[in-house]
Amino acid sequence: MDKRPIGRSGLTVAPLCLGANVFGWTADEATAFAVLDRFVEAGFGFIDTADVYSRWAPGHAGGESEGVIGRWFASRGLREQVVLATKVGMDMGPSPSGESRVGLGPARIAEACEASLRRLRTDRIDLYQSHADDAGTPQEETLRAYERLIQAGKVRAIGASNFSAPRLREALDIAARENLPRYECLQPDYSLAERGYEAALEPLCRAEDLGVIGYFSLAAGFLTGKYRSGDAAAGRARENRVAKYLNPRGFALLDALDAVAAGHGASPAQVALAWIMARPGITAPIASATSVAQLDELLGAVTLRLSPEAVARLDAASAGGIAP
Repeated sequence: MDKRPIGRSGLTVAPLCLGANVFGWTADEATAFAVLDRFVEAGFGFIDTADVYSRWAPGHAGGESEGVIGRWFASRGLREQVVLATKVGMDMGPSPSGESRVGLGPARIAEACEASLRRLRTDRIDLYQSHADDAGTPQEETLRAYERLIQAGKVRAIGASNFSAPRLREALDIAARENLPRYECLQPDYSLAERGYEAALEPLCRAEDLGVIGYFSLAAGFLTGKYRSGDAAAGRARENRVAKYLNPRGFALLDALDAVAAGHGASPAQVALAWIMARPGITAPIASATSVAQLDELLGAVTLRLSPEAVARLDAASAGGIAP
């Protein structure tokens, strides 16, 4: 299978990353185990999670997704077949002693890493990512915190998510100047429905040889075609995220996806993922699955090759999302 590099980290992965944000939330543990089993059996192994998944759900405290993955590792013994990515920086709420647990300060990173390692039942994180920029912490302090984790063997490489181009540029310059670990990849919101990454971040990532593993690759499920009206999204877990696409532009994009899918004997979701995989500089889109059948559909995107005419049609239908 085609393997792509994560920047200059030495890590290589298949061109599809399994998003674990649904584990312990809309996918219970038994379902998550079945999805993970199938993912690895099919020859894949790149899994992305975060400490904050799924703190937003009622009764959840965060760490639910990492906990599921850790129990799967313990049950299956497949840690060596996985490139494991997780993230730090989002608000995890106050600690038992009342201290804030948010941001990219050195103490927070050190504490969060240990907590993630315990939940994941592993001795190292392959790709540890800053989940969001922290304007209140000097970037050099953040990078030095990551350096200590890398030197201790607890982290192999680092990445950034939700960074602007200027802030990512600043972080890369600091790393080069101070001989510190650099962010080897970017995780942006990127899909046919959200193309803002292309304006400033794509040129930077390509110039600096950064990997790119975009999230919401299916626009929170909208690009699967299952949400074609407000009624279809009502009451669903992704209702608020999908609502912004329920407009003439969004429906025109679905029409283009339907036409391309029909012409290639594929599903709209497969087409949407294949379009991302064909973009220059992309390492792997992230997509989540709440069933093995859904996962098998997503895996089909890896071997799908879109015609130049299909790509042009999709580009035209989605062009309104390029502006930053």
